[in-house]
Amino acid sequence: MDQDLSQLAFPLLLACAAFAWLLGQKRDRLGQLAQTALTWALVATGALGLYGLWSEVGQSTAQQSVFATEGRIELPRARDGHYYLTAEVNGTPITFTVDTGASEIVLSAADARSAGIDTENLAYIGRAYTANGEVRTAPIRLDSFAVGGIEDRRLRAFVNEGAMDGSLLGMSYLQRYSKIEITNGALTLTR
Repeated sequence: MDQDLSQLAFPLLLACAAFAWLLGQKRDRLGQLAQTALTWALVATGALGLYGLWSEVGQSTAQQSVFATEGRIELPRARDGHYYLTAEVNGTPITFTVDTGASEIVLSAADARSAGIDTENLAYIGRAYTANGEVRTAPIRLDSFAVGGIEDRRLRAFVNEGAMDGSLLGMSYLQRYSKIEITNGALTLTR
């Protein structure tokens, strides 16, 4: 949030300087000054709107690429700075945050239910220590975990009993790749 405000500071300062210059040049014709200022404000608003729309379009079109024959997955960096991987877990698409700080594959309760896992009858015998504190976890096996043509079976994972915005893809999955590389805003996993 502070970074967004700092990015607006220079254009705002520039606009104030331009307005002050216009006020000095046209002080005897204030009606014309108001019309000119309004015109430029509308042009600037339109330009900022188009820039924002273009940024959103660019972000929404950036998708993961899977090159199954080469055993490679490329993930673009999202606007929030994270990398997300969408996999079919037991045939259901689930989006994971790639988290090298997580040891395991951890499903939120909602994602686990979407993948056909009965979260009510799991044994929440494990403990995980997160930034939000300690949570209980239940060990499970995923029948299938497929990213395009790259598929793994019977992967060990955990269901988090606590509140969780999404699922995490930790090192137990990432270590299946011989090379993990970040280049030009993309995370590449290669088997």
